Amino acid sequence: MSGALPTTGPLQGVRVLDLSWILSGPFCTMTLCDLGADVIKVERPPWGDMGRMNRPLRDGESGYFLSVNRGKRSISIDLKQERGRELLKQLVREVDVFVENFSPGALDDLGVGYEALSAVNPGLIYAAISGFGRTGPWRDRPSLDVIAQGTGGIMSVTGHPGGPPTRPGSSLGDITAGLYAAIGILAALQERERSGRGQLVDISMMDAQMAIQENAFMRWEILRQEPQKLGTRHPTAVPFQAFPTRDGWVVVALAWGGADQWGLLCAALGLPELIDDPRFSSAEARTDHHAELEPLLSEAFRRRPTQEWVDELLPMRIPCGPLNTIPQAAASEQAAAREMMAPVSHPTFGEVRLVNTPVKLSRTPGGIRGSSPAMGVHARDVLAELLGMGEDEVAALVRAGVLVTERGIPDLG
Repeated sequence: MSGALPTTGPLQGVRVLDLSWILSGPFCTMTLCDLGADVIKVERPPWGDMGRMNRPLRDGESGYFLSVNRGKRSISIDLKQERGRELLKQLVREVDVFVENFSPGALDDLGVGYEALSAVNPGLIYAAISGFGRTGPWRDRPSLDVIAQGTGGIMSVTGHPGGPPTRPGSSLGDITAGLYAAIGILAALQERERSGRGQLVDISMMDAQMAIQENAFMRWEILRQEPQKLGTRHPTAVPFQAFPTRDGWVVVALAWGGADQWGLLCAALGLPELIDDPRFSSAEARTDHHAELEPLLSEAFRRRPTQEWVDELLPMRIPCGPLNTIPQAAASEQAAAREMMAPVSHPTFGEVRLVNTPVKLSRTPGGIRGSSPAMGVHARDVLAELLGMGEDEVAALVRAGVLVTERGIPDLG
């Protein structure tokens, strides 16, 4: 794949230089790309983005890399060479946004950090994602997804009561940081419309983990109640969790104060005696007595298959649904109707479906704009388009090793 990719979506005309790798930064720039931004992925030789080595692999190609780098263009620049750093600065002059997720100070040591690049382009939005941000006593600590989840507190409230801390089944440390980076970039672009000036977007993975925990920190700050692991249960609403059925699981959630829903649920479960039981007659009482209530509800739900419960409860307007596996979610009629699994043609994987953008816009829709790029494949197009370089000048950079058009094979032994 070469040349400019189709440009659609609300971010049409926004150009992003993406020096990030693995997940948090690429997830941020994937989000921008899906919404129409032209994302130019800058990879560092000899291996490029280390996400290219992550499983699942087929013939040396990574499905992991494909999932978060679809639709981007790739250029590989050796930043250890002075000419490579100068080339990066030339590109920075022509873009709106720069994204990186290295340890604070790493790019400063190369002379291409925030101060250097903003001097080159005062309108540049520079987004930096790191484990703990660019300030504070932990700024220089190394971090990965699980470290952010641990330090941000989310693993302490994930899992079943009495069990060990549990990592959620998604890389929330990386992904939430990437989403907040995208939000920060969009906010900074909007502000630049007024001021004409760029700015630094400083994103900490730990900060993002704290920010997404809805009422956990509030409960501690106001009530001095330390949140605990609850399994699928909610701390202030019961029932609001998954229950085992004859053939799987069903998720049921009653609204706060939903007295009518409680009565209907009890009737459907064949437990009318619970409706006026003072232990369970209000949301607060059910929460206080959840240990007594849950076994009764679980026993009743086990009597029938999941779909039968869904078919009975939904007409009563009781919020419920099957607890889907990943294959079941991908194959669901709702995902199909929302076009959440979109086909993409890849030279190694063939046609493969990827999770589409969940942002649905009525006039300027976004979406997946192509496959993931081979390393450095768009160098000639990007340099000609942004810098007006001719074929001979690009070829000279390739001969000098400043540009690399093939990915090296790492020695992982």
